This record gives sequence, C-alpha cells and structure tokens, in this order.
Amino acid sequence: MLTLGCARNEVDSEELAGRLSGGGWELVDLDGGADAGPDVIVVNTCGFVESAKKDSVDTLLAAADTGAKVVAVGCMAERYGTELADSLPEASAVLGFDAYPDLAERLGEVVAGHAVASHVPVDRRTLLPISPVERQAASADVTVPGHAWGPRIERKRLDDAPVASLKIASGCDRRCSFCAIPSFRGSFVSRLPGEILAEGAWLAAQGVREVVLVSENSTSYGKDLGREHAGERALEAVLTGLAAIPGIDRVRVSYLQPAETRPNLVRAIATTPGVADYFDMSFQHSSETVLRRMRRFGDTDSFLKLVGQIREHSPAAGIRSNVIVGFPGETEADVAELVRFLTEARLDAVGVFGYSDEDGTEAENLPDKLDADTVAARVARISALAEELTTQRAEERIGSEVVVLVERPDSEDEDCAGRAAHQAPEVDGECVFVSGDLIDVTDLAVGDLVRARVVDSEGVDLVVEPLEVLPRVAPDSP
Repeated sequence: MLTLGCARNEVDSEELAGRLSGGGWELVDLDGGADAGPDVIVVNTCGFVESAKKDSVDTLLAAADTGAKVVAVGCMAERYGTELADSLPEASAVLGFDAYPDLAERLGEVVAGHAVASHVPVDRRTLLPISPVERQAASADVTVPGHAWGPRIERKRLDDAPVASLKIASGCDRRCSFCAIPSFRGSFVSRLPGEILAEGAWLAAQGVREVVLVSENSTSYGKDLGREHAGERALEAVLTGLAAIPGIDRVRVSYLQPAETRPNLVRAIATTPGVADYFDMSFQHSSETVLRRMRRFGDTDSFLKLVGQIREHSPAAGIRSNVIVGFPGETEADVAELVRFLTEARLDAVGVFGYSDEDGTEAENLPDKLDADTVAARVARISALAEELTTQRAEERIGSEVVVLVERPDSEDEDCAGRAAHQAPEVDGECVFVSGDLIDVTDLAVGDLVRARVVDSEGVDLVVEPLEVLPRVAPDSP
C-alpha cells in the first residue's frame, strides 16, 4: 500500500488496509525480496494539483516496474477514472471510491488476470441531496471513505507513530474558484459523533497519544446533524469527548475556514483541556478583491480580528495558514494588503503557493492571468517575508515551557525531536531536544510526553531542554 497526498488520504489507506486484511490479504513491504514481495501494489493517489498528479503517475509507473500488479485508487483515480486507465496501461485497474467496500474481491480478480472495469467519474456533489439535513440518511447509499464503519473499526494502522489522523467529515460545500476537490470528494457530510469517539478510543488502544481531526472543512462539522448531536456546537462536543478518552493526551483540529469559525469554537479550541490551542486557518489571501475572485469571504481587518480573538484566549496559540499568490487579477496593491496581514498577524507557520490553473475550475477561465515570472517573483517575495516573520515568532517562545510529544529518538544520525501543541505533523517545524540537568535525551522514547523549556530556536524549529516526562494514562481495554 503506497500513499500520496494529504492526511485524509492516509486515513483512507488505513481503512483500505483494514478492509483488505479482513478480506484475507496480507500487507507486505515493497522491498521484501523475491519470496516476500507483493502480488499487487495499491497506490492511493492524489489528484489535487499538477505536481501531485505527476507524483502519482510516477509512483504508479515505478510500482509497475517491480513486476507486481498495480491498482490505482484515491483522488486521482476517482477524478479521472477511465481517462487515467487509457493513458496508463501499466495499471491493472483504476478504481474509484465506490470500489472500496469490495476492494479485496477486486484485487483477487486482478491477480487472477481478469479484467476489472475502470471507474467512470461522476461529479460526486450530485450523489447527495442539496439540503445538508437530508444527507445523513442518503449517505447510507453512497460510499464515503472513512464513514459508517460501525460497529467494527475498519482500519489497520500502517505505522506505530504516537500520532494519528482521525476523519470527522468528508466533502465540501464551498465553491472556491481555484479548487476542484468538491467535484471528486463530493458534498459535505459529517460522521456521527459516536463513530468518531469509538475510533478515537480504538486509536488510544493502539498507542496513539495525539489525534489530528481531518476533513475538507472541519468548521462545517455538524451542520448536517440534528440537535441531538449538539447542532452547531457539534465540533465542540466532539473535541470535549475525544479529550476525555483515557490515553489520548492531545486532540488537534485541522482545516478550519475563517469565515465559518465562530467565537464559541475559538474559545473551545483555545481553552479546552486536552485540546491543542492550534488553529489551522485557511486564509488563502487577505485582499478582499482577490478573495471575492476566489469565491471566498473576508479581508485583512476581519482576519486580524479573528487572530486577535484567538490570542486573547491563548497568547501562545499556534496559528498556521496557506496563501496563494499570483491569482488571476492580483495587483501590487493586493500583494501589499497580504503583506500587511502577514506582518500584523505574526502567524507561526505559513505555506506560500503560486497560482496555477486546475482542470475544471472556474479560475481556469478567469481573465487577467499573470505570467509565470511575475507569479514566481511574488512567491519568492512572500516566502521570504513569511520565513522572517515565523522565525521571529519562534524566537519569542524562547524561555517559555512547552509540552512535547516525542516522535523521533536520539540516534547517531538524528537528534531526538517531537512537536509541541502549536506544531502540527510535518508542516510546522519541530522541537529538537538537548540534554539538560534533569534528563538526558538518550532517556527519552518515542511516545513520551515531555514538559520542556525552550532554550533556543532555529527558523521555526525550537531547541528544548527536557524537564519532566509526564505520566501516561493507560487507555481503556478494547
């Protein structure tokens, strides 16, 4: 099983691994040797942007070179289906989301040499009702990866890391002009709270200490659920429930939409014990003119007000965002507005991306496109500013205390490291340990939760001295 793309795809891969194990398949290493190599390689592809699609194709071709059968699943397979199959004969099958429940049988057909029909793409927004309140009932007839597992958890962990993602919803009802995701992930639909809490308890029993809640838009969670599930405060209720699970020490929310982030949710994330005071805010830009062309809402002042609300509740809260520069029609005045926002907001982490056309989106046909050199120059300029500002933000944490989840042990090749509450996996930097008077770094193990003092910083990374290994609460027996 090879996985590309985002954390949502990683959860989907673990769902597929669970379904395949239940169907009699054994997961093996790709480099297991001639006697232990795979009969078939499942590649969970990403279809978000051009570079991700190229990585997916390259991975499929490399998998085919091993001599094993190759099956493409995931977003690129769902989005392009027969078109991908026709252009990539090296793949033995190209399967969409609807094939997930029966994937074990489909792989058996592939290994037996039978032809498996390629997925025929549809706009998955058409598969569920327009009204959100009607979707829970209708979703029983639609395959939504990661939903409706009960009572058995259809998931098999693919690593033993102390952190794992947990999907709370799928799809998106927003119509951002640059994004094609809703067309192949479908309309927004929440998972039921009880299902989420049951999976959280299962993850705790697997040794997970931090769960990262993922979806296409976490702030929409619960809008399709009734009042019996807390209505518009459903996400706050789920956060409280997950944080109360024995063995789960940290709950992190990702993919928040600024325009939908309510004061009650800000307060819950910033102040609920066991919930990381961390805000993954999808600002994308701050010029009102550019945001309107993106079919989004907000402006510099409203975004700064939101940042202020967060910092009022938790001055040390981590805030990260991605921004797109070079969007069609973006002027120097728009870039100056983005600079003003970033300078005043002082975010902890910023990803900067240059605009590029995406198949089937409204922005693909917008006028006033900028040339590649202009886009690249703006990416370089905003990236340099973001690096300077996030470095300063990290420096401001020197002298403070943080609680770090150890994810990498000390070795000859690498320093012992982990993440504090303001740092999400892979994207926001890390905390690197140095031995102190109380604890030597060689005594720290993966999965330890350590109270530490920040003694230095290197870019967005913090250098920390361990003070105390916090006691671990044993998870409930499954």
